[in-house]
Amino acid sequence: MAAAAALGEAARGTTAPNPNVGCVIVSPGGDLVGKGATGPGGRPHAEAVALAQASSATRGATLYTTLEPCAHPSQRGPTCSVIIPAAGISRVVVALIDPDQRTAGQGISMLRAEGIDVDVGAGAEVAKRSMAGYLTRLSLGRPRVTLKLALSIDGKIALPSGESKWITGEDARAHVHLERAHSDMILVGRGTYNADRPSLDVRLPGLEDRSPRRALLTRGDAVDGWEILSSPQDVYRLHDVNDLLVEGGSGVATAFLAADLVDRILIYRAPIFIGEGKSSVGYIGLDAIADAHGRWRVADGTHLGIDRLEVYERVRES
Repeated sequence: MAAAAALGEAARGTTAPNPNVGCVIVSPGGDLVGKGATGPGGRPHAEAVALAQASSATRGATLYTTLEPCAHPSQRGPTCSVIIPAAGISRVVVALIDPDQRTAGQGISMLRAEGIDVDVGAGAEVAKRSMAGYLTRLSLGRPRVTLKLALSIDGKIALPSGESKWITGEDARAHVHLERAHSDMILVGRGTYNADRPSLDVRLPGLEDRSPRRALLTRGDAVDGWEILSSPQDVYRLHDVNDLLVEGGSGVATAFLAADLVDRILIYRAPIFIGEGKSSVGYIGLDAIADAHGRWRVADGTHLGIDRLEVYERVRES
């Protein structure tokens, strides 16, 4: 299941509005005979890719998939819960039940009705992290919103003059490009656009074609090549976006945090002090320290060259 999850994670940012599923097939003798991930735009499904690769080696094999095989017919491709029994798979291990009401347990029922042994839950936490964008969109009706901040030790994003290039080093900036490659859309504010005219593309070797759609938070005029959101609440109309990366400016960060629409924060912290300078966030509606506690949890942390990446996740009631 770890191998399947890695395949799905590699596809994150390319499959929306479908989930980024990973799948592997293991022969009765223990050999890996097929593997696959959801294709660009959502098709073909990971199971179909893995079955095609395994060919005739599927008889009596075990299929591991990070999400329940689909149960609903589609003109875009075969129903996975139909082609899996037809291929002679004897056991299926599923990390997560698909919350899409068109499947939602029906895929598992179809497999079991065909005499296939189905286990559910292995690798569930890893699969949830990888498909958090898809799961957020189905549960909350909007993409998972990740806020990226590059900060000094004392929490500044720029000098008083506005100079901010470069707070972090090359390793941290490369990681930002990887996050871009795993996002469906990147958003900045009008101030960032006017000051920097950012390209927001992916400049990592081999991933140049993974540059996501660009969005601008503004009530002003449209800009060619950019999608416009007039307020953070407009994320609820992004039905074909699983992962939204918010990159630019204190104003945008403040607006999304004040609206409680940030699910994940990536802080790239450089080992520098700036002192007087531009703060990362303004007033977000908190009037007591007590109200700030319990809202965020530390999800991860690692060193990126001279810098430190801190990952925080919003704590929400299930």
